[in-house]
Amino acid sequence: MTVLRTLATHEVVQRTFPRPPPTEADQVAMAVGKAIDGTLAQVGYEARLGRRPTQTAALAHAGALLGEALAEAAVELPSAERERILARVRDVVQAYRRSAIFGLTRPKSRVIVIGGEVGVYAQPDFWDGRSRFYELKSYLAIPPPPDVALQVRLFQLAFPSLEGVLVCIDRHATPITTTVAALPPPTDPERDDALRLAFDLGREFGREKVLEYMEGPFVRYDRPGARGTGSSAP
Repeated sequence: MTVLRTLATHEVVQRTFPRPPPTEADQVAMAVGKAIDGTLAQVGYEARLGRRPTQTAALAHAGALLGEALAEAAVELPSAERERILARVRDVVQAYRRSAIFGLTRPKSRVIVIGGEVGVYAQPDFWDGRSRFYELKSYLAIPPPPDVALQVRLFQLAFPSLEGVLVCIDRHATPITTTVAALPPPTDPERDDALRLAFDLGREFGREKVLEYMEGPFVRYDRPGARGTGSSAP
């Protein structure tokens, strides 16, 4: 049996770009992000079932998620600030409904297997099932900052035959703006740098799993520096 040391894409990003202890403002921002992510996921799910949830229902869902995230962070907000945040969430939901990703599904997670020793789970936010995957940010991330660039690059390695597209619905803009950018595939040096980084972090911090018991799809690469680096999945 083959034992891999595994970790998720977000762990690779977080360990590469560690953040300082969050301030209260950071905790509020993270709570807003969780509320947006969860609400868009619910609205998209309803759309795929042929339903169209009302704005009132979407805001109620967002309010519940926001409250849970703030309680978990032990942060309290004045009612006026909470209402202001939910108004922005409403605008983000409206922009999402008008976007090309509305109603798309999330692809099944893939495992990037590097050198037969490390596995990285990779799952972007959406895909069309044919030619593109999409990663959604609720802030402007174009051009991608280093952490987002690394995240998307790993997704590109997991889905090498698909075009990677970054969708930014900027909740900080007035009015809310949506920016879409197709990202070029990684160059050979960029691919090898990402694989080398993920390999080293996986060797140090990954959790052991038996490859034969893991669920794919798998995309296999040689360890960077080895001859014949390539992938074996679409």
